[in-house]
Amino acid sequence: MDVHNLPEEAKRGLHTSSEESLDHDLCVDSQGRPCSPSKHGGTRAALFVLGLQAFEMMAIAAVGNNLITYVFNEMHFALSKSANLVTNFIGTVFLLSLLGGFLSDSYLGSFRTMLVFGVIEISGFILLSVQAHLPQLRPPECNMKNTAMHCVEADGYKAVTLYAALCLVALGSGCLKPNIISHGADQFQRKDLRKLSSFFNAAYFAFSMGQLIALTLLVWVQTHSGMDVGFGVSAAVMAAGMISLAAGTKFYRNKPPRGSIFTPIAQVFVAAITKRKQVCPSNPNTLHQPSTDLVRVKPLLHTNKFRFLDKACIKTQGKATESPWRLCTTEQVYQVKILLSVIPIFACTIIFNTILAQLQTFSVQQGSSMNTHITKTFQIPPASLQAIPYIILIFFVPLYETFFVPVARKLTGNDSGISPLQRIGAGLFLATFSMVSAALVEKKRRESFLEQNVTLSIFWIAPQFLIFGLSEMFTAVGLVEFFYKQSSQSMQSFLTAMTYCSYSFGFYLSSVLVSTVNRVTSSNGTGTREGWLGDNDLNKDRLDLFYWLLASLSFINFFNYLFWSRWYSLDRSTTHHSAEVNSLEDLEDGQNKFSTTEKPRI
Repeated sequence: MDVHNLPEEAKRGLHTSSEESLDHDLCVDSQGRPCSPSKHGGTRAALFVLGLQAFEMMAIAAVGNNLITYVFNEMHFALSKSANLVTNFIGTVFLLSLLGGFLSDSYLGSFRTMLVFGVIEISGFILLSVQAHLPQLRPPECNMKNTAMHCVEADGYKAVTLYAALCLVALGSGCLKPNIISHGADQFQRKDLRKLSSFFNAAYFAFSMGQLIALTLLVWVQTHSGMDVGFGVSAAVMAAGMISLAAGTKFYRNKPPRGSIFTPIAQVFVAAITKRKQVCPSNPNTLHQPSTDLVRVKPLLHTNKFRFLDKACIKTQGKATESPWRLCTTEQVYQVKILLSVIPIFACTIIFNTILAQLQTFSVQQGSSMNTHITKTFQIPPASLQAIPYIILIFFVPLYETFFVPVARKLTGNDSGISPLQRIGAGLFLATFSMVSAALVEKKRRESFLEQNVTLSIFWIAPQFLIFGLSEMFTAVGLVEFFYKQSSQSMQSFLTAMTYCSYSFGFYLSSVLVSTVNRVTSSNGTGTREGWLGDNDLNKDRLDLFYWLLASLSFINFFNYLFWSRWYSLDRSTTHHSAEVNSLEDLEDGQNKFSTTEKPRI
């Protein structure tokens, strides 16, 4: 339902005629009526959304984290092709989050978007289960690890069935993810910063619980009962998540869509280019202001960043009215400046997610080449190693929220303890050491096997998962919190989707790196001799060198992030429309003064 088509009763509830309305979030209940603080939203409503978060993550993680095993052993794809298929699949999941965010903000709203695409995701899991169960939909059985055997790769309708199932899962999961976070956060008013910060930590806790169960129980089911049963369980788990979402319908605060979010953005660029010869006024109060008929963001601060866009708000003398493609409001410019300002921060997390891609592909195969026995009769599935960080995090996240945040809050005065930018930076720094650990262990594993014929225990690779798990807790949560707080109400789902898009680019970059490294490191770059990752046998590959390459890129990326975070935080030329001076503290100061009295900037 579009905000402009709301009933008159709802519109009256959204007018900005009182001081309270400045902080009021535009929201309606499931019937399109204004929300009641005593009946809608809050922790009770958010719990139903967190249920979907846990169940959806449980379902998709069980598939994604063991997918390389399925396509390698059952579909008979080569190891490098299998790794690229998995990274492309996961990358597509996160790239499609942009579509989910766009549909939610523009046309459907987050709740309806989740209902539609949740069903699509379930259908994808069912199709995967059917293919894994029916032999005629798979190539003949063959041992891919036996180099003496020639295994037939899945092609034709068998490959089409696999790709169709993965596309359904990717479409459903991708469009769900940003809306789960934004819809959950929408249950709290934007001025309740402490509750919002706690929600983001709770969402990561639900994420960790889903991952943990997927990587232990569901992966164990896949390994011992077959992939068909495992995919079927994922479908059932996802159905449970949809039931959790539907159960909270009458408690939700819903943000109605406001029409296409891209049209106002395009109008800003067109108007700014059309008036490119105009001179920006020294007093920002003379710029064209938005209508106050409906609630909007708090009064805006003005910044000299991207000042050329301010020309879109300059009124043409002698004209009473102008086309929206020639005259825009300061709020439109505010949205565009937000998008442009956060792009460097977003870009700095791409390498981080390229590292994540290795932990879900090559590190799983790395574990397959190690001793997986815990006892003489029990073996740990290699994919379950990814559960190690989440076992730690389900204890660490509550400790972070209960002890670290209150102490840091007293020291910094920040409602989140440390600012989202600081949190992102801490995670990016830790991620480098995950790859350092991975490189050292892989070198030892390879040398032990080739020189001493000794197979190391699979637990040797546990540290790389643990270190990255801690780094992800900082970076992933910090990034979502940062983007959500910077967004205007009309773009919350879309900006949240951008955080997931970072995962997409990271996984796509992984595919490019694997192909590039193989070509560059092969004989004369012609591919006549296999490169670092060109063989199906890790004992012949040089995965350790590839890990060192990623560690180097990650370290460089951290310093790149420091530069851009300071650029974003340091804006001393900021002035309020009423000449009040206010600005964000930089990363080094340890404060991000985003409080109930601070206004967003344009």
